[in-house]
Amino acid sequence: MAGGAREVLTLQLGHFAGFVGAHWWNQQDAALGRATDAKESPGELCPDVLYRTGRTLHGQDTYTPRLILMDLKGSLSSLKEEGGLYRDKQLDAAIAWQGKLTTHKEELCPKNPYLQDFLSAEGVLSSDGVWRVKSIPNGKEASIRVWSDFLRVHLHPRSICMIQKYNHDGEAGRLEAFGQGESVLKEPKYQEELEDRLHFYVEECDYLQGFQILCDLHDGFSGVGAKAAELLQDEYSGRGIITWGLLPGPYHRGEAQRNIYRLLNTAFGLVHLAAHSSLVCPLSLGGSLGLRPEPPVNFPYLHYDATLPFHCSAILATALDTVTVPYRLCSSPVSMVHLADMLSFCGKKVVTAGATIPFPLAPGQSLPDSLMQFGGATPWTPLSACGEPSGTRCFAQSVVLRGIDRACHTSQLTPGTPPPSSLHTCTTGEEVLAQYLQQQQPRVMSSSHLLLTPYRVAPPYPHLFSSCSPQGMVLDGSPKGAAVESIPVFGALCSSSSLHQTLEALARDLTKLDLRRWASFMDAGVEHDDVAELLQELQSLAQCYHAGDSLVD
Repeated sequence: MAGGAREVLTLQLGHFAGFVGAHWWNQQDAALGRATDAKESPGELCPDVLYRTGRTLHGQDTYTPRLILMDLKGSLSSLKEEGGLYRDKQLDAAIAWQGKLTTHKEELCPKNPYLQDFLSAEGVLSSDGVWRVKSIPNGKEASIRVWSDFLRVHLHPRSICMIQKYNHDGEAGRLEAFGQGESVLKEPKYQEELEDRLHFYVEECDYLQGFQILCDLHDGFSGVGAKAAELLQDEYSGRGIITWGLLPGPYHRGEAQRNIYRLLNTAFGLVHLAAHSSLVCPLSLGGSLGLRPEPPVNFPYLHYDATLPFHCSAILATALDTVTVPYRLCSSPVSMVHLADMLSFCGKKVVTAGATIPFPLAPGQSLPDSLMQFGGATPWTPLSACGEPSGTRCFAQSVVLRGIDRACHTSQLTPGTPPPSSLHTCTTGEEVLAQYLQQQQPRVMSSSHLLLTPYRVAPPYPHLFSSCSPQGMVLDGSPKGAAVESIPVFGALCSSSSLHQTLEALARDLTKLDLRRWASFMDAGVEHDDVAELLQELQSLAQCYHAGDSLVD
């Protein structure tokens, strides 16, 4: 791959982060596989931002994610911790040691019986002579227990870091509380291991623009993420640190302890991550960050099961791959630091995300036609569990629209036909998008990008789409489960006044807790003074988003 990329190192912390990450890396792999497709505009996104080149001890060239991931014992299933590209550790030890060798070997975790034939490394040879991965059959998606069941990408041996003192499965030995997570990276063993891996990746970068952290917010990994962000801020001052706080689908009323822990972990995680990151964005298909259960968000052209992490993570990964476009462009990229500075002025370091998946463009429609259908409503579905954006104030936004064919960018009205709107008089798609955003939010600082590159819907991406053509165009009467190959996506990051109500609601929920009932959370390393300080910081952070404060005209 060509050099000159402004590299990003990804940290993936937690099991749901693993689900989102697996879909994310599968998508990068699918995009790499289509790089030679003559139908597409080449080189809009630079894969070297996320990937590194290397070579095995046998001289084989490799191209692997620039990634460090942490998860718990039992989360890898049949995936090897050291990956499969490089020489086996046991073989290396046998060569280096000339004395007697005794091997103690745990029983291998069997591969998922439903998936081993469908996710084989070889894939299947299609009619056009290209090796492709077979789809996961309908009805078998619920059998996916761990993210490694469907990861299609080879990882570098320095990517996976397992936390052996906690278990992924079972009720005992779980990483449940923020304080437990913080203490993990206070231990010399794990801190030194993380620092060693960071140095390995960072030292080979020509121009490191920063770090993106995919971090679970609902469990103890919120504490791991907070300590990791603090370490990065101390060690790599001046680099961008953008954190994506991930929450799985809606929870149930009957799980009292899990819900309270989720609330506490989310609140501690948001406050501490905001203190040490350039930007923090919660991502969830649930309707609320607090204790009040809300129904999952709805997409008009998606049919998904909110109880399946495999489904929820695919949707969030689709949004994530779109809103991160600005700092992954080949030409005129926006650096992570610049993106964060644009969105986080006046202390507003927490932002919300939204996406339209897929963007509703019908055959024969132009981009102005489609945008006008939204009327004055917000054109994307909220993905940060902060409620509906209607009636709220946006302070700044970064918007990406991808996957619209160039022929549809502008209106093709017959000469003499009066234009239905000012958008229909624009001469480029970029002008259409910029003018639309200006009309929607006339006093908002907006940055927009329009890409031809669609989002690739390659197996093992789940079957979620209805009424869509193979290219993701909206059709009438298309049967559910139609084979979709790519989709257009509209994504946005917003600094929004909706966070005022959301963060205040979190603080109110915390004040109602009788912490004596949750002594186990406090015993994990959190003091009563820490909770009092958390409440104060939450309220201060919420005040930053009050619609009457420091508005930009």
